[in-house]
Amino acid sequence: MSRAEEPELSAEERAARKRRLAEVFGDVLPEQTRDDQDARGGDTESSKDDWLKRQVPPHHGQSGQD
Repeated sequence: MSRAEEPELSAEERAARKRRLAEVFGDVLPEQTRDDQDARGGDTESSKDDWLKRQVPPHHGQSGQD
């Protein structure tokens, strides 16, 4: 049976199903992940770029400094 063929569940049935899934799987995923959080307070793009530029080997002709 595909999702399109499944009967509509009432709000009570959906809540019961959600509880059963939580009992089996627990809280597998956090409510919020890093990719949907505000980027402030962590690494900024410029600090990531600075780190990457410092990693350039000397034989590539750059000293790693701007």
